[in-house]
Amino acid sequence: MAGGHLHLDEMSPWSDRLHHLEVIGIVDEAPGVKTFTFRSDRDCWFRYRPGQFVTLELPAEGGPLLRTYTLSSSPSRPFSIAVTVKVQAESVGTRWMFQHLRIGARIRAYGPTGHFTHVAHPGPRYLFVSAGSGITPMMSMLRWMADCAPDSDVAFVTIARRPEDIIFRRELELLDRQMPNLSLAMIVRDNPPGDTWSGHRGRLDAARLAMLVPDMATREVFCCGPDAFMALVGDIVRDAGLDMAHYHQESFGEAPANAPSEQVPPTRTDLGEAITITFEASGVTATCEPGQTVLETARQAGVRIPAACESGLCGTCKIMKRSGRVQMEHNGGILDDEIEEGYILACCSRPNENLHVDA
Repeated sequence: MAGGHLHLDEMSPWSDRLHHLEVIGIVDEAPGVKTFTFRSDRDCWFRYRPGQFVTLELPAEGGPLLRTYTLSSSPSRPFSIAVTVKVQAESVGTRWMFQHLRIGARIRAYGPTGHFTHVAHPGPRYLFVSAGSGITPMMSMLRWMADCAPDSDVAFVTIARRPEDIIFRRELELLDRQMPNLSLAMIVRDNPPGDTWSGHRGRLDAARLAMLVPDMATREVFCCGPDAFMALVGDIVRDAGLDMAHYHQESFGEAPANAPSEQVPPTRTDLGEAITITFEASGVTATCEPGQTVLETARQAGVRIPAACESGLCGTCKIMKRSGRVQMEHNGGILDDEIEEGYILACCSRPNENLHVDA
């Protein structure tokens, strides 16, 4: 840190929405998987809940890319944060990180946010089930437990294609020896010639999960991975008798049902007048066309509001509403107390009357 060694109580918490980060570590975790570790460019410590995510602003050619990544690090180690990412053929942002991020590089970040955390759903025992890079939020939660509650009762099941594809394998094996109530099961799907893997093989199904975790119906279950995998796990634990209020999954591709919204009666057509949005920080007033969101109007007016998922999940486009009413149908990217303070998500808010926002 720029100011040298400081104690935690001499530093401010990382609590603003926009942060500047510096890369301090890059580690190869598995083929096509890297962990990027960051510190703040200010003297502050990182405050978040294990399992939450951040949105990174990647300064790519042609304009910044906004990509959301789960924090694989634990808030019990508050001087740095880390994301563990897997590159795919279609992964524009992750591929940019692999090619351009080096030690000392600086990027901007928004967050942290997200509700996929055991802190929000405490229970006497847990089941973490993941496939591939879906292991990252589970690792954040397990690392926190290892540091702060090492006697936690956790059944940890993770699936990978090959043994070398198991992300965090060595650390998981170490934690399995250190945590007395951790039950670890690593399953690989393929069986290549000459492979010496002696652990579980095959695909996850109801019989295998029941064998590995016979008391799954009594656990708080967290699942992360491809949508088809999460649907499978959800069906298995439901059929095993789990109250699905105790089942939680993390996915940026599917909006949760019954998402809360700020409901207001429509007023736009009362007098047939056009609605305007005033972006106070930018000094711009623009007309909002029928059905447009605040984000769409901002883009047409040349006002930049950072946005990543654009479906009300990530919370990156959160802005303060100074006056006016909106109809906001989000998918968990904003908290009720933030709505009460006046915040809205620009991507899923449609004004019902003239609006003033801090953007």
